[in-house]
Amino acid sequence: MKIIYLIRHAKSAWNDSTITDYERVLNKRGLKDVSFMAKRLIELNFNSGLIICSPAKRTHQTLELIPKNIPILFDSSIYEASLNDLTGLIQKLPNEHCEVSIIGHNPSLTYLSNYLTNDFIDNMPTCSIVKIELEIDNWNEIVNGIGIKKYFIYPKAFN
Repeated sequence: MKIIYLIRHAKSAWNDSTITDYERVLNKRGLKDVSFMAKRLIELNFNSGLIICSPAKRTHQTLELIPKNIPILFDSSIYEASLNDLTGLIQKLPNEHCEVSIIGHNPSLTYLSNYLTNDFIDNMPTCSIVKIELEIDNWNEIVNGIGIKKYFIYPKAFN
């Protein structure tokens, strides 16, 4: 069995029109939400063996506050990824990692969650996390509907 965590970056600032989308940083609420969700992950026994993160500024900042002492890879294909980009990335993951996290963007993470589980999510809000169990032995075995959504959490769900 394999487990994948899909983590959408936290809320980012839109108030500076001089920076690109790629360079946008987290706003005050985003920083607060990441800290809150990091605690939820600890409570839920987060055990990812590898984190793959979009190199965009806001995903990088989201990563900084998530509990980790594990390998981190930055992959530019996650930024503005299609569903095919993400499934291709997953299929190439090293099989020695049973639990992997992807920190990225919408709508591609929502599409990926829906593809893997056939359990429709309308939208993964900022700082949301979906944990999916996959009944596979090797990452290259992923197909539509192979996963079971174990949880879907986000900051506003706790209010």
